[in-house]
Amino acid sequence: MTICQTVSGVGAQESLPSSAPPGLRVRRSWWGGLLRALVAGLVLVAGLALPMVAPQPAQAVPPGTYAYVANFLDGTVSVINTATNTVVVTVPVGDAPWGVAVSPDGTRAYVTNRANGTVSVINTATDTVVATVPVGLEPLGVAVSPDGTRAYVTNFSANTVSVIKTNTNTVVATIPVGDAPIGVAVSPNGTRAYVTNSDDDTVSVIKTNTNTVVATIPVGDFPFGVAVSPNGTRAYVTNSDDDTVSVIRTNTNTVVATIPVGDVPQGVAVSRDGTRAYVINADDDTVSVINTATNTVVATIPVGDAPREVAVSPNGTRAYVTNANDDTVSVINTATNTVVATVPVDDLPFGVAIGVVPCPGHGKPGHGKPGHDRPNHGHRPALGKHTA
Repeated sequence: MTICQTVSGVGAQESLPSSAPPGLRVRRSWWGGLLRALVAGLVLVAGLALPMVAPQPAQAVPPGTYAYVANFLDGTVSVINTATNTVVVTVPVGDAPWGVAVSPDGTRAYVTNRANGTVSVINTATDTVVATVPVGLEPLGVAVSPDGTRAYVTNFSANTVSVIKTNTNTVVATIPVGDAPIGVAVSPNGTRAYVTNSDDDTVSVIKTNTNTVVATIPVGDFPFGVAVSPNGTRAYVTNSDDDTVSVIRTNTNTVVATIPVGDVPQGVAVSRDGTRAYVINADDDTVSVINTATNTVVATIPVGDAPREVAVSPNGTRAYVTNANDDTVSVINTATNTVVATVPVDDLPFGVAIGVVPCPGHGKPGHGKPGHDRPNHGHRPALGKHTA
């Protein structure tokens, strides 16, 4: 019998050198006004030539729960051990990494490289890039199906979604969607993928077994992020230019509520029990916490400078927020809605995703079979579980 243990243990910050090109690091006071410029690609033409990076060996990590953070200006992914809130590995990927998603079995992390038009596939046991998949022009968002067999990638400048077959790391379909797609999320049953079209002010609903768009839903101004509730009945869409969240009823594909939040909402994640939605407000440096039963904001949490994306831990006790201008990640205790740690990462962190790395040999990538390990949180005191 193989005994598999998770290493346990607990987490701090920085800023931009004056020599950095002004178009590359958006200061907080400019963040809202330059959001469209940032998404439209001015970051990539501001005069910085990002270096090409080849896959390199990295130290293996023990089984446990890790947060994967895409660092846009460094071409790297920071791997945070959530037991200690420290970076344990930095993985070189492609140019201008934007989004991250982890497979359900925890064996792979998928990273969109905006400048390369590729997706880097990371083996999470060795923290090395094992494949690079060509996709469309300026890939941004990425989501993995619940069975782990497909990864869906939004191509911002191609107005398409690439569908990657994960056991072969090849694109098996390219789906036309709306104008300038950014965010993507897959329903818990895997039958639908929801895509935010930022320049259309719509959400495309993809039927995954046919790879066709079966509905187009009008939402707010410049929709950015999207997340689906665990029971699949609601999708939450951040509207960056009107400071709201649209709540979509998925069985009718209609907006049933519009929730005011903070300034320039971007990333969004739903708690594991579906009772809370966490919304990043990039220009407020805050996170809005929505009670999903009442569709009201019940807490506003200060975080770092120009927060970008958010991911909730598997046990629901922590939310991890990337702060683009601080080069940090804020760790929120979801029971108290307070920041309990600040983790330094690399330059301009954008996307974040959390996964449980299994024991060696447990679970197979692309087949949706989870590993048998659970994170060890025994060193932490018992916490309230409204988000568990």
